Amino acid sequence: MCGIWALYGSDECLSVQCTNAMKIAHRGPDAFRFENVNGFTSCCFGFHRLAIVDQLHGMQPLRVKNFPYLWLCYNGEIYNHKQLREAFEFDCQTKMDGEVMLHLYDCFGIEKMATLLDGVFAFILLDTANRKVFLGRDTYGVRPMFRLLTDNNFLAVCSEAKGLTQITHSMSEPVKITPFPPGHFEVFDLKPSGKVKSIKLDRFHSCTDEPLHAPYDNAGELGKGFALEAVKANIRILFENAVRKRLMAHRRIGCLLSGGLDSSLVAATLVKLAKEQELQYPIQTFSIGAEDSPDAIAARKVAAHIGSTHFEVNFTPEEGIKALEEVIVHLESYDITTVRASVGMYLVSKFIREKTNSVVIFSGEGSDELTQGYIYFHKVICLRVPFLDHRFTAYYLSLPEEMRVPKDGVEKHLLREAFRGLNLIPDEILWRRKEAFSDGMTSTKKSWYAILQDHVESEINDSQLEKAAKLYPHNTPTTKEGFYYRQVFEKHYPGRSEWISHYWMPRWIKATDPSARTLSIYKPDKDE
Repeated sequence: MCGIWALYGSDECLSVQCTNAMKIAHRGPDAFRFENVNGFTSCCFGFHRLAIVDQLHGMQPLRVKNFPYLWLCYNGEIYNHKQLREAFEFDCQTKMDGEVMLHLYDCFGIEKMATLLDGVFAFILLDTANRKVFLGRDTYGVRPMFRLLTDNNFLAVCSEAKGLTQITHSMSEPVKITPFPPGHFEVFDLKPSGKVKSIKLDRFHSCTDEPLHAPYDNAGELGKGFALEAVKANIRILFENAVRKRLMAHRRIGCLLSGGLDSSLVAATLVKLAKEQELQYPIQTFSIGAEDSPDAIAARKVAAHIGSTHFEVNFTPEEGIKALEEVIVHLESYDITTVRASVGMYLVSKFIREKTNSVVIFSGEGSDELTQGYIYFHKVICLRVPFLDHRFTAYYLSLPEEMRVPKDGVEKHLLREAFRGLNLIPDEILWRRKEAFSDGMTSTKKSWYAILQDHVESEINDSQLEKAAKLYPHNTPTTKEGFYYRQVFEKHYPGRSEWISHYWMPRWIKATDPSARTLSIYKPDKDE
């Protein structure tokens, strides 16, 4: 991942403001740059780089001699940049995937540019010739972006909200910092003073529609109709294509491997395609959890089956508890589900960064939401998520509902059925039931869920919880765990609770806790 940051119309000295950009320095450890905009002394860009593509020309804002009036700062990857270059015969000057965005904008304008991009991205595009500023974000918001816009037309943009919290401006009241909506672009008029005026915010992608960039894709022809065998073949074609396009990198590729269905399919397909493309190194896989955890045991089986170089990251309850505060700071969230699940991700990412040379990491994220894999339905670094490929998701969601729902008590039945009999992963993994995250990664003796409950019980008393409504009127925590997370959040981001509109909680059942462990259908193997 990289970090993008920009200001338009600052009333404060830019050298003072730029100290805020350093709050996201962790996003780009390879290099950073601050650059003023010619002719607009109150505007500047900041960029922190994680070098993935084009080691020579990768610094930003990206500018090329053909378009001296365009400035581009983006975080992400454009997977179809080569196909677009060839299709429109663009004369590109660098190997940067993002350069194609400048050519598309020059030819077609901002909306068509955005619709043709197959990838994950958050961008800031400045056109000084036409005095316009554009913001845009990918379909699912895989790449983050936040914006601050004052009543007197000062705009600040950053990959993370923490890079905007201490921005100074002439407004007397605190200004809201809001996430930029996924699948949208926004157009601003740029005034001579450097300040801006929003003139259009529009959606360019819908996750359920066939994307307009589909013709610029190497997936090939898909079968027609909803016959089961044709659907299964299409799922395999689109999934493999989603993994293949994400192999775009000049740095070492690895994969998170929990031993569940999703990450196992990603890892197995990644290893297969890496061999086909003759990568000069074995794929590294990484699991997180206690040595005797179900996930660790399953991940070992998958790694042995696919032939990856496997690493196990073990952590103690004490290490997990110790990481909570830093996790909340990085997440900028106090949502219970998000915090619980992110501790493991944080610890495994830290291991990968410190102990290996893998930089581009594949993951099975997104599959549960797409394929109705959460039990509730049936009831690093640079992360790549094939299950959130727009063309794959659009096709999957176009299928009849009866094909997509759980079948015979098995969640993600269609996805599993599509890969039956291929020996891509072991059958026991292909049909392994989804476990609550806290049970999968921790010891069979005690779950992460139980460890957290014990910890917050010692930190928060009944009297504190009784005062929660008065202390935290927005998203009032109703449990000691929620209260504890909120305390930590408010310590670092006071008065910013509106960043989270609501706690994640399934509304189609009567749930009081987001953990699947609280459901009657769920049968954990652990002692409490």
